[in-house]
Amino acid sequence: MLQFFIKNKWRVLFMFVLCSAIMAAFQYALTPEKTLPILQPDKFDPSLVDDSMLFVKKYHKIAPFELVNQNGDSITQDDYTGKIYVADFFFTTCPTICPVMTKNMMLVQEAFINDPEVLILSHSVTPEIDSVAVLKKYAVKKGVMDAKWNLVTGDRKQIYDLARKSYLAAKDNKYGGEYALIHTENFLLVDKEGRLRGRSYDGTDPEDVQKLIEDIYILKESYKRQDQ
Repeated sequence: MLQFFIKNKWRVLFMFVLCSAIMAAFQYALTPEKTLPILQPDKFDPSLVDDSMLFVKKYHKIAPFELVNQNGDSITQDDYTGKIYVADFFFTTCPTICPVMTKNMMLVQEAFINDPEVLILSHSVTPEIDSVAVLKKYAVKKGVMDAKWNLVTGDRKQIYDLARKSYLAAKDNKYGGEYALIHTENFLLVDKEGRLRGRSYDGTDPEDVQKLIEDIYILKESYKRQDQ
């Protein structure tokens, strides 16, 4: 037997490499590609969804919007069309979860700092307080990159509708006046077509934010496969 292997070592080596390649190919073919679900309002916590959207089961997308960012620039859905982005709701004077959310959103900014395909969009739920000047001061203090991350303010009703009808990320504050919100800690992942993907991510939990970052990479890979 030993003599056989000595005489045929190159043939044996070739067969070993070939078999390994075939096994690897089979394993790759049988491994399911990771994908992220497309989220619909009927699968969300009803307290986060406007009554008009509770039973929507398909075709949900982020509605068109026109807001103003920390530099006084108009920001619309066109700035995010064809981009993957993470959205959340906050306010600059929030003493509890907002500072933690902003700190953890920085992890997203750092992970994709040189990737123009991935952006961030944070909406103020107190637009009458969070003026352009206030947002700019907050952005500078927190290290927000203008090219990557927009902090936006604007019409209260529009922000309310975006939170309750599009991003499904805030509760109706029935005691706070018209169009008042109780925002959640949720980060939402939005794809290039304006659809919610993956799930709601806890913006106060670094481990969950890391999962969000991993899911962004999965989403990016799905677009690469489409382009092939």
